[in-house]
Amino acid sequence: MTRVGRDGQFLRRLRRLGPLLPLAFYLALFFALPVAMLLATSFQDGAGALSLIHYRKLFGNDVYVRVLGSTLKISIWVAFICVVVAYPIAYVIANARQRAQQALLLLVLLPFWTSFLIRTFAWIVLLGRKGVVNTWLMGSGVTSEPLPLLYNFFGVMVGMTHALLPIAVMTILPVMLAIDPNLRKAAALLGGGPGQAFWRVYFPLSFPGVAAAWLLVFVSALGFFITPALLGGTDETMVTQLIIQQVQQLLNWGFAGALSLLLLASAAAIFFAFDRIVGVQSLTQASSRASTSSRPANARWLGRVGPLICAVLGTATEALLRPFAGRARGYRAHPPGFTVVAVALAAFLVLPTVFLIPVSFTGSSFLGWPPEHLTLRWYREYFESSTWLAATARSLVVACFAALLAMVLGVGAALALSRDGTPGRTSWLMFVLSPFFIPRIVIAVALFYLFAKLRLLDTSIGLILGHAVLGVPYVVITVMAVLNSYDQRLSQAAWTLGATRWQTLRRITLPLIRPGLLSAFLFAFVTSFDDVTLALFLSAGSNTTLPKQMWADATMQVSPLLAAVSTLVLIVVTALILAAETFRGRARELAVPATTT
Repeated sequence: MTRVGRDGQFLRRLRRLGPLLPLAFYLALFFALPVAMLLATSFQDGAGALSLIHYRKLFGNDVYVRVLGSTLKISIWVAFICVVVAYPIAYVIANARQRAQQALLLLVLLPFWTSFLIRTFAWIVLLGRKGVVNTWLMGSGVTSEPLPLLYNFFGVMVGMTHALLPIAVMTILPVMLAIDPNLRKAAALLGGGPGQAFWRVYFPLSFPGVAAAWLLVFVSALGFFITPALLGGTDETMVTQLIIQQVQQLLNWGFAGALSLLLLASAAAIFFAFDRIVGVQSLTQASSRASTSSRPANARWLGRVGPLICAVLGTATEALLRPFAGRARGYRAHPPGFTVVAVALAAFLVLPTVFLIPVSFTGSSFLGWPPEHLTLRWYREYFESSTWLAATARSLVVACFAALLAMVLGVGAALALSRDGTPGRTSWLMFVLSPFFIPRIVIAVALFYLFAKLRLLDTSIGLILGHAVLGVPYVVITVMAVLNSYDQRLSQAAWTLGATRWQTLRRITLPLIRPGLLSAFLFAFVTSFDDVTLALFLSAGSNTTLPKQMWADATMQVSPLLAAVSTLVLIVVTALILAAETFRGRARELAVPATTT
């Protein structure tokens, strides 16, 4: 190949990567560099010389080993429970009619958009000694004294499962929606019973979503600290809590870096085991159309044993359903009663938050049930407090600008990554999505370390830059999912008629994917507005945000004021969801004539 040919090929590749380069540079500066700097401190002593002193301290103390074991145990169990509970919910939504599907999706999305802090406060109201559950149990005579439902492993499991369950549902659901419903009907026509049709046809096709959901929930749980800190005891301490202590109280950057590296190594080990058992390729299948193959691509151990397990489960299910074979004839999308179970599980997502609303009107100074002497005292206290109003305004401003920055960087990257000819597309995609797979606490401490040198601590600019790092993966994933359903022939037709690529993007592509852009913006907005981890390190004093203010009050005393603030946030979030759904519906109606002209 001549030099001119090589230069032309290089320019074509660079042109394809052009929309991706700004995001790559941004993540390299505000994500990869600070994380590398933080981890490097773990190999230095107090004088800056190379040393393993922090790792000798880490592995020489049984306390840290026990905390790591507790963190892994909690994360693995939460991921397993979330997948088991999410599967029937996603299954019923995927097979429901349109109106029922929209109603169930709202039940799932409402808690998904609601703050982790708000949902944790809701469980304090429900599971406390004077909470709803204990009040009902003692009132009905089931128990004579309150049960210990909080500040233990049970409370952490319930709270973290409730917090992360929507992620599992929304990961499994797209894969199920892509499965052709006629496949199970064909299995029934070929003599396969409902049990065999489900386990040997439907479940293998939905498995990429199950595998991706487990891994995403596990990684999210690994970096959790809000729920364990508020609902757990000393035995449920997470590594994240130790990192916060080392940075904020002891200023021990080297040991915090060693703990962060330990957390990353644990996540990498689980990821490696996941690849050996399931196959990492199942993660990419989860974001694309379900394959017709019954075995996940690149699955190793499970690829050999999985079909046998499904066959055994199918036979066992047929044996259990045999007594009811005469009552239920013909094909059914799911067995009777299955919908009731799924709706009950979906209600589990919403009801805890609903109980916060009446508590916010109590006249008591403590959270309890039932509320006493209904009053607007706590709402007046919020609106009369300059601290709370300033924190709310700052959170809204930071979230808006962080979401806009994430959109500017993420939409162009999504357009580039959606093209088949983009060089190194898989590697670039993994790099762009890496902030999602790394525990958030590591990113927070790394940015704190970098921003301390750049003098960006306690500034709105620092928060915006940090929150944009968290929001970019959501923007890229959402926009790529919308672009997968975009008809590329529309762009080709515009080019044929003389339109430039910029004109096609501005007047054809962007208007048609507008609902997806709105969803991406809301994802990035809520990610910023709900963040406690980065705000805990990057803001302080007069620059605190609403979630951090709520966290500070919760660590001192969980009062009804927090229930009032949570209710106001819940109202705003619900209004945003309804407005977004209305806008998306109108956009879809406008898109129909647009595609036919």
